[in-house]
Amino acid sequence: MGFLKRAAGLVPPHRRRQAGWVAAIALLLGLLALDWRTAPPAVPDFVAMRQDWPSSEAWLRDRDGRLLDAVRVNFSVRRLGWTRLDDVPRDLRHMLIAAEDRRFAYHGGVDWLALLASARDRLRAGIRGHRTRGASTLTMQTAAFLWPEIGRPGKRGLLDKLRQMRAAWAIEDRWTKPQVLEAYLNLAPFRGETQGVGAGALALFGKAPAALDRREDAVMIAMLRSADAPPDRVARRACRMLPASDCPALQALAEAVSGSANLRSLDPGLAPHLAAHLLTRPGLTVTTTLDARIQEIAVTALRHQLQGLGPRRARDGAVVVVDNANGEVLAYVGGVGLDSTAAQVDGAAAPRQAGSTLKPHLYAQLIERKWLTAASILDDSPVQLDTASGLYVPRNYDNAFMGPVSARRALANSLNVPAVRALLLDGVQPFRDRLWDLGYVGLENDGSYYGFSLALGSAEVTLLQQANAYRTLANLGRWSPLKLVPGDPGEPVRHLLDPGAAWIVGDILSDASARASTFGVDSALRLPFWAAAKTGTSKAMRDNWCIGFSDRFTVAVWVGNLEGDPMRAVSGTSGAAPVWRDVMIALHRDRPGVQPVRPANVTGSPVRFAGAREPARSEWFIAGTAQGLMAPAPAFARRPRITNPVSGAVYAWDPDIPPARQSIGVAVSGAASDLRLALDGRDFAGAQGLPQLPLVPGSHLLALRDVGGRTLDQVRFTVK
Repeated sequence: MGFLKRAAGLVPPHRRRQAGWVAAIALLLGLLALDWRTAPPAVPDFVAMRQDWPSSEAWLRDRDGRLLDAVRVNFSVRRLGWTRLDDVPRDLRHMLIAAEDRRFAYHGGVDWLALLASARDRLRAGIRGHRTRGASTLTMQTAAFLWPEIGRPGKRGLLDKLRQMRAAWAIEDRWTKPQVLEAYLNLAPFRGETQGVGAGALALFGKAPAALDRREDAVMIAMLRSADAPPDRVARRACRMLPASDCPALQALAEAVSGSANLRSLDPGLAPHLAAHLLTRPGLTVTTTLDARIQEIAVTALRHQLQGLGPRRARDGAVVVVDNANGEVLAYVGGVGLDSTAAQVDGAAAPRQAGSTLKPHLYAQLIERKWLTAASILDDSPVQLDTASGLYVPRNYDNAFMGPVSARRALANSLNVPAVRALLLDGVQPFRDRLWDLGYVGLENDGSYYGFSLALGSAEVTLLQQANAYRTLANLGRWSPLKLVPGDPGEPVRHLLDPGAAWIVGDILSDASARASTFGVDSALRLPFWAAAKTGTSKAMRDNWCIGFSDRFTVAVWVGNLEGDPMRAVSGTSGAAPVWRDVMIALHRDRPGVQPVRPANVTGSPVRFAGAREPARSEWFIAGTAQGLMAPAPAFARRPRITNPVSGAVYAWDPDIPPARQSIGVAVSGAASDLRLALDGRDFAGAQGLPQLPLVPGSHLLALRDVGGRTLDQVRFTVK
């Protein structure tokens, strides 16, 4: 001791003071570094955090706020909307506090008694090798949920624990105890990727938190410490929170929880395709014009029809229902799944070949121009049209021909050849322009691209476009865009079509007697009230349509296979029409449909048909176009022309048939008594009768000439 005193005396006093200052400064710097290292993040405002809570889901609702569909948009976590503390069962809250933080109501974020007990357990564990329990309070765990860098696995050092404690103190300074508990319940992870008590309750039990019973509450709390613990361990933990009488049922309950599959149990799944279009970000809620009741009607009708047809005949379908008055879409069914091999494809928005469904717009345009009336005669007989790509030979659905028919019967029975002849009157380009104005904006090419087949629906259209174009007929020529979201101003109403022409076409499409030749008198198109409808089938039976309207609604239905393979044994009235019928009848359960008021420019007049081709009847005409007698034009009134062979035709000479029996019959229309035929520049025969051309290999030019030698018509054909 004496030596130490003497040695200390050797250090000058000013040196000792300097050493003291250095130690003090070092201590201060160390404290500042510790403060900086353990400083808690800024605590968010609780109300703002609750309002801006980013759910992983987005929701689609109908016009009255009823849930139609929910879509998961954020795939990094599964959480629902923020759950208020009042919506959490009291038992669950009490069990949570008892299991995780018994002194929650009394500490300021850190439970010192629990910390001391934990330290004691650690010392004992070091001696005996036992596991220890943690001392994190609910507030400290909430801090770790808010700032994962504080409490993520591997961050168990003293400095990290101190930072978590300071974060808990900061939270308690800004939030009330109920707010801390509410935040914990929404931030805590449950089974798998689910976060929050709302998603946890739905994932584990298929219920909202408020609907849980006390056993389910106990299982949820038991899973907080280890969400992936085996069922027996979860059951033992839950048993500690309940009376012994409840314990036997907990094992089965713990085994019954099924991950996140139940998250869709409260999702009606009524409009998944529309939800995929409109729900683009987490937490978004979109209120649509849809009516959940009508959506369910459309889904049920389509599902029932597809089940009846079976996947070997047709696998897919879509339905759109529109309010005629305002253009609001009341039902949007892009598909119903079942045996579909392309269930994610939206059948309501997918372009498909239109088939005969474009014909009403063609006839409406011709009636509007007064080039045709409902009583006008069109020739339903074989025709061959020369086009740039070769001969175009339209045929009817049943490969039969009806001869001269009125425009009413031609449209009502969906005859193809009269429609092509009508297009010859109208012109392909004007018809294409009318379709574009009606909203068929997929027709981006000019008329020459589509050719005469446009009359038979060779262009691709969508079900939504079909619905709005037919709605324009229902509204007597007034067009406006469809609405899927309430309040959408859209475009102003445009008057595209003469009201009288639209009304007459609607009258034709509602005429069960006029369509009886093809569809029978009691098909699916005939309803117990007024409604107009048109079916259509595309090439190779890939698409089947039925679009129609009453005075209040337009219903458009498509049935087919989204992958493009043909349907089997499905016709216009056996595919889409039954769905259209079921939906229409359900829509008008309260009030039958009635025919729209007849426009002032439509007049009724009796009409007779020469040769008794059709019974005399009263017909509707645009004012100034009525005729009392309909008859084919006399021969002298028709321009003479060669009708066979057709220009561009190719014939093959058969060596197995005697040459004398191989010839081509020549047919000439119009007054041909004084006309002559010339083959390859040489006079051949008179145009009357049925002259026969010899089958001579090579290219030939057949001309029709008058008495002065002037060429009136000519065709070029080839014999091989």
